[in-house]
Amino acid sequence: MKISVSTTAFTTLATPLLVVPVADHGSEKTAAPELLTADATLTALAAPLIAGKDITGKFAEATWLLSPAGVKAQRVLFLGAGKANKFGLTELRNLAGTAARIAKGKNIKCFTLVLPNGIDAIAGVRVTTEGLVLGDFDVDTYRSDRKDTSLEDVTLAATADAEVNKLYPAIAEGAVIAESQNLTRELALEPSNLMTPTLLAERARKMCEEAGIPCEVHGPEKIKELKMGAFWSVSQGSEEEPRLVVMRYEPEGVTDGPVIGLVGKGITFDSGGISIKPSDGMEKMKYDMSGAATMIGAMQAIAMLKPRVRVLAILCCSENMPDGKAQKPGDVQFAMNGKSIEVINTDAEGRLVLADGLCYARQLGATHLIDAATLTGAVVVALGHQNVGVFANDDDFANGLLKAAVTTGEKMWRMPVEQEYFDLIRSEIADIKNTGGRWGGAITAALFLKEFVDDKPWIHLDIAGTAWLEETKAWMPKGPSGVTVRTLVEFVRSLAK
Repeated sequence: MKISVSTTAFTTLATPLLVVPVADHGSEKTAAPELLTADATLTALAAPLIAGKDITGKFAEATWLLSPAGVKAQRVLFLGAGKANKFGLTELRNLAGTAARIAKGKNIKCFTLVLPNGIDAIAGVRVTTEGLVLGDFDVDTYRSDRKDTSLEDVTLAATADAEVNKLYPAIAEGAVIAESQNLTRELALEPSNLMTPTLLAERARKMCEEAGIPCEVHGPEKIKELKMGAFWSVSQGSEEEPRLVVMRYEPEGVTDGPVIGLVGKGITFDSGGISIKPSDGMEKMKYDMSGAATMIGAMQAIAMLKPRVRVLAILCCSENMPDGKAQKPGDVQFAMNGKSIEVINTDAEGRLVLADGLCYARQLGATHLIDAATLTGAVVVALGHQNVGVFANDDDFANGLLKAAVTTGEKMWRMPVEQEYFDLIRSEIADIKNTGGRWGGAITAALFLKEFVDDKPWIHLDIAGTAWLEETKAWMPKGPSGVTVRTLVEFVRSLAK
């Protein structure tokens, strides 16, 4: 998709579609819609529609005019932006995604979007670009009758006094971030027969080659050599070999400061193992590698935006299957740091692979750790599908990430990691159990991981409820969301500053 900026008068732009944002400046009970532009011709066109209450400003409300007088655009779309007092960068990103989805639905491949007034120009152009690129993502990859409705050309209509030379870098930055989030979504969307641990590792390698950063891919021999017994225990029940992936971003001349270790859960299919899941909904367990996909997307953006901070990423890629070699409830496994783990439930496998991944990140020199995983159904019970669960052992580190989340518009909520919950996962025959039962399940899973981070500042992101959209949004289709990519990239960049 080509995205450009025009300072030509809106009404003189010859375009198949001109999208004009409209916000509601009224109270909660009474709508008072106003265009987010001072253009007199567009205001006059909207006036009778506003008077007739065809336009209210409600978010994603679409009101069309065909071949309107005084405008060179073939169509004008007045697009609701929601309450004016709540309209900010997050809402603008979603509005741009909504415009993209509406245009695609009409098979309009080129359109013009009027940039709303009252928003910082550079930040506004960046998030608008993100919204457009994210909105252009489709999930019907393997339909034989699939029609390519990809957007080709979008013009951002700015006022005549806009400093265009400052806006194009913001477009480039927004495109990098959104394309990296889309890479994560693309990987999570793949069916497990086409996204095995080997294929996931190869996709990581390909990304690294294109981004110009080193990548190592290891198989069972290296996993055993490193004494990653927890990781291997999950893999042993599958015909597909596991893969351990190491990606590194090392900016030239940076030899001190933090080394951020990103660790992603890469279970390319989770049957539950011997503790097999119910068949209803099991097909969605192809997305259980979303944590690893998140780190691939984040590393792509980091490599292209080049913050001056060192980052390494570890992906633990495996299937969790129930054949005759699979681990069984009651087995005891030994992690890389020597801790013994009593396996109570083989469906609590994500924390097993992450345990060794966190240990290995520390061994490779990470000073700060962040893991992401579709780890527990319990976090969905606690937070629904709206917020990422954030668990941490360091307040400053956690607050930095949560600040980044506010900047990027990704909703996250910090959860407790209190030692009094540890008794729930204390084993009678080993150091620790891999599950503590139903109550506080997301917390005990985080406490399990905490046993493998030593004294390093650490954040655990449980994305089980947010990595997959359960229903279509106006700005994004049902399916993989790529959540936390933007926040991780923003956080790493903030650490570089």
